[in-house]
Amino acid sequence: MVGSAIFLAAGDAARSVPHPVWLLAMWVAGGLLTLAGALSYGELGAMFPRAGGLYHYLREAYGPLSAFLFGWTSFLVIMTGGIAALAVGFGEYLGVFVPFFSTSHRLLEVPVGRWTWVVTGGQLAGVLAIAFLTWINYRGLREGTGLQNAVTLLKMGSIAALVVIAFAATPVAPPAPAPPVHFGGMGALAAGFIAVLWSYDGWYGATFMAGEMKKPEKNLPVGLMVGTLAVIGLYLLANGAYLRALTVEGMATTPRVGEAAARSLLGPFGAQALSAAVFLSIFGCLSATVLYAGRVYMPMAEDGLFFRGVGRIHPKYRTPSGSLLAQGVWASILTLSGTYEQLYTYVIVASFLFHAATGAAVIVLRRRRPELPRPYRVWGYPVVPLLFVLTSMIFVVSAFVEKPVESVLGFVAVALGLPVYAWWRRRAGEANSRQRGESP
Repeated sequence: MVGSAIFLAAGDAARSVPHPVWLLAMWVAGGLLTLAGALSYGELGAMFPRAGGLYHYLREAYGPLSAFLFGWTSFLVIMTGGIAALAVGFGEYLGVFVPFFSTSHRLLEVPVGRWTWVVTGGQLAGVLAIAFLTWINYRGLREGTGLQNAVTLLKMGSIAALVVIAFAATPVAPPAPAPPVHFGGMGALAAGFIAVLWSYDGWYGATFMAGEMKKPEKNLPVGLMVGTLAVIGLYLLANGAYLRALTVEGMATTPRVGEAAARSLLGPFGAQALSAAVFLSIFGCLSATVLYAGRVYMPMAEDGLFFRGVGRIHPKYRTPSGSLLAQGVWASILTLSGTYEQLYTYVIVASFLFHAATGAAVIVLRRRRPELPRPYRVWGYPVVPLLFVLTSMIFVVSAFVEKPVESVLGFVAVALGLPVYAWWRRRAGEANSRQRGESP
């Protein structure tokens, strides 16, 4: 969950709601929405502890089409787009230390009709990071999780250090009456929530690893809830540190809030140190996403709805090698295609369509399949899953109003799955017919 957004996208939230109290309230609201989703997914994950997470929940509740559309859109934009967005953020911060990899350093310019395709040093750094982390996770689950655990300790410690320094130091300005609230309408509020929810994104990642967990029926719900609560607290403290170091107006005018806050508190050394922390944090989040997202496409291939090679398990390393390689190639292409803000908007809008459907799956399965064992039952049923579904759909509609182009592209990505699904189903049917014809 903790990656680049709390250091980069926090400024977008401040621009949408330039008032300290309401800004923190928006982070609380985003956290509670995330927690409602975590509670709901805990029930589903305990019921179906398999690699692939949401793919299985949607298939069990609605059938293979909805599951395929999730897997297809995940490969096309949700998971790979999230990896690409993190990779671009990684390159932006690496450029602070190695100017060759700066996003302002243009390596290649290719005219494409009326447009020019530009490849920057930051994008190249992102592609190299994806390649390295794909290789690490290809080599084995132990190697991937070992790297992830080490980086997690470093990034959490760096945020905690910033918070302690900020609250121990004298605020950048003495307390003053809060400025009047100037909301830019529902569209601006939706833009702020996109930034907030992107910061919380990844909370469901553990569900994709359930098939490789010890006691998933117990550990998965606990991990989802405890992890989400911990990150809510961490993000509130981080925003409190930003407000002490910059004020809400300062947050709204800088694209790299974390770095600006550290510079305000500790000078140039602080900015460099925080940039290093952000660099590690983005790398850790990118590593986690490569690790869990590679488990999504494997069940699609097993169901005959994707290329068979994508479902390949490496005979030596026992990892989903086909999924990891296909994901790495497409995520690298996306990394070379867009900016950080564009990429995370595509990801969030498309993913919340499926979050709403998955939240509703808790209710659907309670009614259709009450006999299934449920080691964990969501607290506050049915209010909690309904709240998650309703707010998810409100967010999707608001984002569509505020950022129609990016939102439409997210919808198009989902719709493109319909003819692809029909093609795969026909291909699977033909294969089954040939097998029946060959059998005695």
